[in-house]
Amino acid sequence: MTSITIIGAGPGGLTLARVLHVHGIRATVYEADASAEARAQGGMLDIHDYNGQLALKDAGLFDEFRRIVHEGGEAMRIVDPQGAVLLDQPDDGTGARPEVLRGDLRRILLDSLPPDTVQWGRKLTGVRALGDGEHELTFADGSTVTTGLVVGADGAWSKVRPLLSDVKPEYVGTAYIETYLLDADARHSASARLVGGGALYALTPGKGIITHRETNGVLHTYVALTKPKAWIESIDFADPETARARVAAELEGWAPALTALITDGETDPVPRLIHKLPAGHRWDRVPGVTLLGDAAHLSPPDGEGANLAMYDGAELGKAIAAHPDDLEAALADYEEAMFVRGAKAAPEAAATFELCFGETAPHGLIAFLSGGEARSSGQEVRLPPERG
Repeated sequence: MTSITIIGAGPGGLTLARVLHVHGIRATVYEADASAEARAQGGMLDIHDYNGQLALKDAGLFDEFRRIVHEGGEAMRIVDPQGAVLLDQPDDGTGARPEVLRGDLRRILLDSLPPDTVQWGRKLTGVRALGDGEHELTFADGSTVTTGLVVGADGAWSKVRPLLSDVKPEYVGTAYIETYLLDADARHSASARLVGGGALYALTPGKGIITHRETNGVLHTYVALTKPKAWIESIDFADPETARARVAAELEGWAPALTALITDGETDPVPRLIHKLPAGHRWDRVPGVTLLGDAAHLSPPDGEGANLAMYDGAELGKAIAAHPDDLEAALADYEEAMFVRGAKAAPEAAATFELCFGETAPHGLIAFLSGGEARSSGQEVRLPPERG
């Protein structure tokens, strides 16, 4: 079996490494982070029973996954800018999309791999084709590695993607500003009560607040603003107090329990500009290289990003295991199915994003979730902000 190199230790790359390990195939994961604890791993992920959970079953980690589920986290509440509840859906207990902390999910994946699988502090800076499907990888520390298969699991700004495609992500016109409240039930009780036990959505055309309750009384908030990139970049986020005030000014007149989610933020606000790749993004087969997750099919956040990345990783791992002596056949089978998944996911993500922040927000979304007329189309809606 040729050497297999995975760039990126996110959910997709680690799922691929784990599924290969289950089948007795070794891979090496190169990750820019200095260690597993080098930075926060983001917030809650809802892991769906039709893709992310299937990947975890292929990885032999479903029982471990069930142990990290945030019970009650599937509850969802939609409110208007004054805090009036428009829709309140409790956690139904079915486990169709249970919430877990991204860091906990990463931990169970890491713990399932041999200790030397992930090489930390290895930031990829360049990839060069050597012919016959081999590639030379260069890292920021000056080291190089030659591999027979390189898998780009390195997200929106993939360093591997240019080997296959000259397409680059484009800004969708909306940015999220991320912040946290800590020990919220004791210190920010009005906001905590409004959020409830799961996710809160306060949406109007072009803007909104999305908050998830995490473990230990943490409220994790994204303020969504539809603004030109230059407007976002004009905010000095190095001055957190001024940045919070600038963002909060866009929510003038909203209920104090909502605006406090940004004005009382206990972490520095961080801008997250939302990007996408073209719907149906694909490429011609190139020997010895492929992509998964956001590197292949980046869409606006709709709760699918990590799920699709994990499913891609599992499917690629199984394809390689099914064709141990014909890597190109494995990659061709994987990519054809992955292209179909990506092409289907892109318009669904766009539709969800439009329901959240378009002209009908939030009432179109409420009708959809309530089983109203919009549901007759058969389209499925999943909710942001999970990106993966």
